[in-house]
Amino acid sequence: MMIALPLFLVACKDKAQTPDNSAIQAEVQQYLDSYNTEYQKLATAAAEGQWVLNTHIVKGDSTASKNAAISDEAYAKFTGSKVNIETAQKYMAEKEKLTAIQVKQLEYILYLAGNNPETAGEIVKKRIDATNAQTEKLFGFAFTLNGKPTTPNALDEILRSSNDMNQRLAAWNSSKEVGKDLKDGLANLQALRNQSVTPLGYKDFFAYMASEYGMSSEEMLELTHSMINDVWPLYRELHTWARYELADKYKQSVPEYLPAHWLPNRWGQDWTALVNVEGMDIDPELKKQNAEWVVKKGEEFWMSLGFPALPASFYEKSSLYPAPPGADYSKNNHASAWHMNLDQDVRSLMSVEPNTEWWSTVLHELGHIYYYMSYSNPDVPYILRTGANRGYHEAFGTMIGLASLQKPLLENQGLIPAGTKSDETMKLLSEALDYIVHIPWGSGVMTEFEYALYAQNLTEDQYNAKWWELVKKYQGIVPPTTRGEEYCDAATKTHINDDPASYYDYSISNVLLFQFHDYIAKNILKQDPHATNYWGSKETGDFLRKVMTPGATVDWREHLKASIGSDMSAKPMLDYFMPLMDYLKQQNQGRTYTLPEKPTF
Repeated sequence: MMIALPLFLVACKDKAQTPDNSAIQAEVQQYLDSYNTEYQKLATAAAEGQWVLNTHIVKGDSTASKNAAISDEAYAKFTGSKVNIETAQKYMAEKEKLTAIQVKQLEYILYLAGNNPETAGEIVKKRIDATNAQTEKLFGFAFTLNGKPTTPNALDEILRSSNDMNQRLAAWNSSKEVGKDLKDGLANLQALRNQSVTPLGYKDFFAYMASEYGMSSEEMLELTHSMINDVWPLYRELHTWARYELADKYKQSVPEYLPAHWLPNRWGQDWTALVNVEGMDIDPELKKQNAEWVVKKGEEFWMSLGFPALPASFYEKSSLYPAPPGADYSKNNHASAWHMNLDQDVRSLMSVEPNTEWWSTVLHELGHIYYYMSYSNPDVPYILRTGANRGYHEAFGTMIGLASLQKPLLENQGLIPAGTKSDETMKLLSEALDYIVHIPWGSGVMTEFEYALYAQNLTEDQYNAKWWELVKKYQGIVPPTTRGEEYCDAATKTHINDDPASYYDYSISNVLLFQFHDYIAKNILKQDPHATNYWGSKETGDFLRKVMTPGATVDWREHLKASIGSDMSAKPMLDYFMPLMDYLKQQNQGRTYTLPEKPTF
């Protein structure tokens, strides 16, 4: 009794001191429920306006742009309203009394308000109008080649396959013409985006976007620099290899840096077309099919993992194929996935053709779609129906893109014959020319250009000079001829215009995807990460659903560690490509390296 009594008294005392927060939590929940209902309504209307603007662009007709502006402004007015800002700030002052998911929502309400604060006044409306006008100019641009109409897909095909240097140069130059029309618009958006976010205390638009990761601009740059550092030794080998291989292919002298028009991609971000992996060419089989078959096969892949069929509305409302020849409209030619009503209205905007690139892209975009569908559940409030961080979305999409081109899966689906002999080193090289090459581009060129644009207020008369300075520094690429300030080659990249200051998401996703892929291969499939077959693995589907379902209700770092037992790390990616280093060093023996041994920042 002498011991039990004091313990009993302590227990009673602790219980008596436990605060009852039910009243404040109920009050906050009532506000959040009301906010979420209105948020879904306005976000849906804004998505519908943007959908029309991106899928049906009629030159000279500003109706879609005006309609999109109306819904965008209503969304901005609500998310940035003084009432919502003050209410969220008031409740955040008592966050220790609230549930974790309530705090998450309030934080995100304030984050959204940071981009559209009522205190910015007319600036937000001007920014919305300027963004929509830029979108129309970008995707309504009439590309020509040698005086005749052409399409971005056709220009890309020339850069992937032609050995005619004059044709390559003409196609590359044509792909950059749109930048001239976009330069003034970008300068306007640069100012408006910065002015939109400063009223709530953000230094600039770059800082605002980085804050969604819980990072400052400096911390984000430190992260992106670390990713470049990690892959640099391998990228340096790839760069040296490419200079010599392409010089031999085109019968030219070896250049000090790679001429941009020598590469198979308009921005030099993907060099996979430089190698043909014997036995792994699936184009012949795909060309026996039509574009619709590719999309249906992508859905079949996800269903084989145990995910549901796509909603009927996906096929009814998506824009999946190129605009027909002679159409009186154009469309955004960049593949994307859309979560229209933050529930089951999911759509994709693509221009699918039956080829290898679109096979992988379809499975990638459906990765986004199934992520949307997974976190569209009653446990996730509308405002948190997004990825655990922005990189998560790309990680899952791109991971499936990687898996979709591995030999066991292709054999399983009859896209290559069973028992196909292939050069595994060339397959690894092909993958490195995508995933490794992308890091200096995404973490270096794109990130640092937009940092200069927003954080350092890069002047319009320096846009092209800064762009090519970074392209040379990080990618080791130079333009075919001098590119003066009449051009704006940065603005030819979609994201600079309509998804600004967040391109490092793709680099983060590349690191994450190899972490998730490595975990799935070794712990679920029990397969070599270089040769997996996800198709039909319900256990893999269960794992993906578990990671996807919480949306943004979780802390992304904690969620990553809980899912795979590791913090974010490039080690699985470097391990994956380690066998390639010996091959490249052997190939590059006696060759001159022109990139420094270590990058400078």
